[in-house]
Amino acid sequence: MKRVLVVDDEKLIVKGIKFSLEQDEMEVTAAYDGEEALELAKNNEFDIILLDVMLPGLSGFDVCQAIREFSDVPIIMLTAKGDDMDKILGLEYGADDYITKPFNILEVKARIKAIIRRNHKKAPESEKVKTIVEGDMTIDMDSRQVAISGVEINLTAKEFKILTLLLLHPNKVYSRDDLLKTIWGSDALGDGRTVDVHVRRLREKIESNPGAPKYIQTKWGVGYYFKK
Repeated sequence: MKRVLVVDDEKLIVKGIKFSLEQDEMEVTAAYDGEEALELAKNNEFDIILLDVMLPGLSGFDVCQAIREFSDVPIIMLTAKGDDMDKILGLEYGADDYITKPFNILEVKARIKAIIRRNHKKAPESEKVKTIVEGDMTIDMDSRQVAISGVEINLTAKEFKILTLLLLHPNKVYSRDDLLKTIWGSDALGDGRTVDVHVRRLREKIESNPGAPKYIQTKWGVGYYFKK
């Protein structure tokens, strides 16, 4: 039974989502504010979190960012209809996907099932590599830790996957669609902007000068690659 944390201060929305997911034999836990959601995420193992942006106390962005400090659990942000900034911020804070309100519960269930399915697939062959050293960068695949000149860098799950994919295939150019399908899955419901946001955030963390990157290069009009 998959465990889902639903976070929204509108109790009717939570009730509707909970009822629908339980029909698909999912175990649903509800939280109605940011502090409660964060506490539940710290003390329980969930397969996925549905997280509203607008919450009393801690915002959904704050909760997402805090969760990413200790967990890679998939997070779907619930955003206001047509508010592109909420979508972009959600991705920057570490969310895996977003759904706009008002939403169709069938879409919510489809997204949840797709992400859970991808998240439980067998780890890729590349993760059998234990430690990778490239210049002043060291990556421990077991602990999923990245260090630059001995200083640990905190990456989200998606940032880590993008970095290791590119690093293990140096000089190979991946289009935005390639990265979206490989990292998010073949049934991902995102677009090229999702990839761009994650690559930009990754560069800000691992590059001494993100404007003139040493590691992750852009092939204009095509995609991204790791320069060897």
